[in-house]
Amino acid sequence: MREAAARVWPGVPCHATNDLESALSAGQSAEIEVPRVLVLSGTGSCCYGRAPEGRTAKIGGWGHILGDKGSGFEIGLRALKAVVYYLDRDGVWSSLGQRLLRKLQLNSPDDLIGWVQQAGKEEIAALALEVFQASQKRDRIAQDILKGAAHSLAKDAVACAKKLAPRGGKVEFVFVGGVLIQQPRFRRQIARLISEQWGECICVPLSLESVWGAVMLGRKILGKTGIVSIAESAVAARARHEVSVARDAGLIPGSSQLSPTESRNSYSRRLSQLSYSAAVRLMLREEGTVAGKLFTKHREIEKAVALIVTAIKSGGRLFYFGAGTSGRLGVLDASECPPTFRTPPDLVQGVIAGGRNALWQAVEGAEDDAPAGAAAVEFRAVSRKDVVVGIAASGRTPFVWGALQAARVRGAMIILVTFNPYLEFKPSLQPDVVIDPDLGPEILTGSTRLKCGTATKLVLNIFTTLAMTRLGKVIGNLMVDLNPSNMKLRDRAVRILRELTGSDEMTARRSLEQERWVVARAWERLRR
Repeated sequence: MREAAARVWPGVPCHATNDLESALSAGQSAEIEVPRVLVLSGTGSCCYGRAPEGRTAKIGGWGHILGDKGSGFEIGLRALKAVVYYLDRDGVWSSLGQRLLRKLQLNSPDDLIGWVQQAGKEEIAALALEVFQASQKRDRIAQDILKGAAHSLAKDAVACAKKLAPRGGKVEFVFVGGVLIQQPRFRRQIARLISEQWGECICVPLSLESVWGAVMLGRKILGKTGIVSIAESAVAARARHEVSVARDAGLIPGSSQLSPTESRNSYSRRLSQLSYSAAVRLMLREEGTVAGKLFTKHREIEKAVALIVTAIKSGGRLFYFGAGTSGRLGVLDASECPPTFRTPPDLVQGVIAGGRNALWQAVEGAEDDAPAGAAAVEFRAVSRKDVVVGIAASGRTPFVWGALQAARVRGAMIILVTFNPYLEFKPSLQPDVVIDPDLGPEILTGSTRLKCGTATKLVLNIFTTLAMTRLGKVIGNLMVDLNPSNMKLRDRAVRILRELTGSDEMTARRSLEQERWVVARAWERLRR
């Protein structure tokens, strides 16, 4: 890398190294007076040290299959192994096991078999947080797992120090990585074990982001203190840019008035004092207004359906982009299309800000990440054949607008579903269709999972139901292209075929079995 850089940038110093060295250099003074050992535990783990004269040593770093002792991955994996072990031994599903199933949205221990076979390293490491939380509740299994992880890390840290300093010599142990930085009790436990085994030492968490070590190394190599101030300015500028990129670039539309979604509902000002009966009637009355207010936008909804049908007939796809409730409803509608209409999974896709985890828990800052929305469009290979629907109750969600802007650049048709009728668009970002009924304020001020959620579900139901009907997947009002993947749906398929052909149950079932339960083909067979 250094040789290649010297050819591309003659005379420009280049130092190619690893992230352990840069992390160890972060926040240190120009002169190292004592050996320092980096104790890293995040998704993976490693111990890496350097003596004042430049000698280095490393323990671990072999990856999650061969090593990563005391890492988030190992803690998560040990938790999975422990809960199934105690189930086998005691016949009781532990409280830690309950936590893991809830986290993974699985229904039984048997479901763990399939999940763990396809789970990535990061997904298993994410379970470590459940172990830490369970330990704080005095869960014995969790406490045993963390005790073992702490002893492993402390043992490796001391072994690394032995390669750099005489036993008892002063050593600084620097803790880094998400597990050690975010779990101070666990970090203190490891520091105590190191002190017991080593003696004179300093144990401190890394006070800076480890990437700052690259700045420190650059300063040392170049001998220019100015590099730090330049880097600080660059980092600060980038942070300001990321916060304001959408608005500075005119990405987010303005609003001439406060969005109704943020206004206070005059009928529910005393919600907390209402009786059960009065509160229930109020909520039903308010939700009951949704369909009528959507009806005022029926022409826009018709246009959107027509665009979707044209796109799919031309080989395109339908995408929903949203954050929070909006994103979840998009994913829900997309996931219902394969069983209902036998569509391929990629034909209708829901994309939620924050990704998979955001389906059942809030992901901080995800909805404000416009570049993430644009990146999702890029990595889904959205093209001019496709239709992209942005769902945003207030109409001003950066993640959604990042996606819509990127989709427009790629030539896709864009539709906005919002409940803010006061948006003001720049011509370059005017959606092809805007569905923006005024539903009025929510009963619970700002809680757009209520009327806005109901309206979103209705609109998306219309999009896919009518689009698939126009694409020939419905005859009359019967689903002739459903995927009968269970007994209930197979019985429904039999009833549909009997309704269409007038045949008896045995004939209909035999025809469906011969056509591998494809209703449309079975119908054609019986029509011959």
